[in-house]
Amino acid sequence: MSSASFDSLALFDFDGTLVDTAPWFFRTINAIAGHHGFRTVTSEEGEALRDLPPRAILNQLGIPVWKLPAIAADMRRRVLADDAATPLFPWVPDLLSRLSAVGCVIGIVSSNSETAICRKLGPALAHVHRISAGASLFGKPARLRHVLKETGLSAAKTVVIGDEIRDVEAARVIGARSIAVTWGLGGQRGLAGAGPDLLVHRAEELVEALLAPV
Repeated sequence: MSSASFDSLALFDFDGTLVDTAPWFFRTINAIAGHHGFRTVTSEEGEALRDLPPRAILNQLGIPVWKLPAIAADMRRRVLADDAATPLFPWVPDLLSRLSAVGCVIGIVSSNSETAICRKLGPALAHVHRISAGASLFGKPARLRHVLKETGLSAAKTVVIGDEIRDVEAARVIGARSIAVTWGLGGQRGLAGAGPDLLVHRAEELVEALLAPV
């Protein structure tokens, strides 16, 4: 991976990538299922779902696409109300500060709300140049393109960092590089199969990849 520079753009997913959302999500999914009328899953089934692409997950759970906006809105409300259960990873402020110091433009493209993102980042928000919040399950490519247009930077100068198969796929759609992290919602096997430019398992690997010299 090439190093961050004044003309580079790092676009981060939020939940599961910068924030430790996965444990909360797997504790909450069955309560959400009961409220919205899709089937509950065992812990073993939930683990298997981590390796599937979004449409396959919807099929397995019996969720029609038309229900997604209401489910997403409910999840945003719940995660905002249960703020303490989804802490920012402790290494995030330092990474964002270091990227900003070398002139990298930092963006966040997320399904979560801007209120939740800003609250969670706290002082580290000062290093973030663009936030595109409330992205739909299949809406990330359009959001990524919009951030590129706002910053005036090209996809060739961009790296997308996320914890789900859809983050890797969205990066590919816009012609950007991708880094997939294995500490979030996506399973290691599924992420590897999606073909990211880099698959990392520890925060130190991500920091090294984004800040390494050419």
